[in-house]
Amino acid sequence: MRRDVETLPQGLGRSGGESRAGATDGRGYVHVYTGDGKGKTTAALGLAVRAAGHGRRVWIGQFMKGRPTGEVAALHDNPLIVVEQLGDPHFIGRGGIGTAHRLRAGEALVSAFAALTSQENDLVVFDELDVAVSFGLLSEQDCVDLIEARPPQVELVITGRWAPRAVIARADLVTEMREIKHYYRSGVQARAGIEY
Repeated sequence: MRRDVETLPQGLGRSGGESRAGATDGRGYVHVYTGDGKGKTTAALGLAVRAAGHGRRVWIGQFMKGRPTGEVAALHDNPLIVVEQLGDPHFIGRGGIGTAHRLRAGEALVSAFAALTSQENDLVVFDELDVAVSFGLLSEQDCVDLIEARPPQVELVITGRWAPRAVIARADLVTEMREIKHYYRSGVQARAGIEY
């Protein structure tokens, strides 16, 4: 159940298109966070928390994730943020994709369209959508169709390595995370609370 914005601290929330940060024209934009560096999902989640802090309703669909993560646990009780894990509960590589994975991806696409066009969300995040396309679970055209279905007032964030050219071309903001150095290279494994 989402909390009514009336319960937010004074000065936050939606009121005639204005927030404490100032007036807006009511238009949403398309963000793409891509690249080989760490931080794409983290950036999207930070934006989601910021939006919710101003009373905006957020839906996050995680296309390639289905196992318990820190962000899902932390955001679970926030009535303005809904997180749906749309991926397989187990890690899948490019060579391990089967019919069940493709069916799940098709269902995820339906959920994504519904969340984007429902008029219930101010910010929508498609986490790892680019990876789902790169793995062949969804098509580049699926991404284009999602972007083109976006109501003009909805802010849309798409994350993941290997953003398709058509997605980059349609985005208003593209940030590439570039790896300079990573502790994975010295054998450090993914850590709870840091990588997931």
